[in-house]
Amino acid sequence: MAHFRIGLEDSVSSKPEFYIGQIVYHEKFGYRGVVFDVDGTYQGSEMWYDQVALSRPPKDKPWYHVLVDQAAHTTYVAERHLRVDKADVPISHPQVKQLFGEFCDGAYQPRSRLN
Repeated sequence: MAHFRIGLEDSVSSKPEFYIGQIVYHEKFGYRGVVFDVDGTYQGSEMWYDQVALSRPPKDKPWYHVLVDQAAHTTYVAERHLRVDKADVPISHPQVKQLFGEFCDGAYQPRSRLN
């Protein structure tokens, strides 16, 4: 089960561009998804960053936990790789109904926040 915490209490060097429930598009890998958590700065391990984040996105900017459309997995994405998805179409992911309520105007309403 995915966690649902908001890491914005951490020192934030810039205001997050995206919000929980917003539909986004990953510019580099071409998939859509919905933001379900935001970390004010990179919160992953150094090993993961070295092995997966090959483009070396900044660690001092926001990172997002995203439910991937048409899939069952989630991703951890640097802000610089995301754009607003303007399609106004819901995503298909098995955890959407657990985390979100109504879909309206291109975004989901979060059910609750567990900190």
